[in-house]
Amino acid sequence: MNFSKWIRQIHRWLSIIFTVTVIANFVAMALGEPPAWVVYSPLLPLFLLLFSGLYMFVLPHVARSTDEQCAGG
Repeated sequence: MNFSKWIRQIHRWLSIIFTVTVIANFVAMALGEPPAWVVYSPLLPLFLLLFSGLYMFVLPHVARSTDEQCAGG
């Protein structure tokens, strides 16, 4: 598997982890005052999703500019 496929797979799993932590956060809030670690637990997967998402967003633009340079355009 190349690097881009790894990033896509990691991004998918991070989105699942993020969703679970957000659901756990709402459940904890419904049961009372949640501890701080529950409240802040979605932040790590969210930031990792940000970086992997930005990488996947920029990748086609970089590939297009590389193709144009190789074609002499």
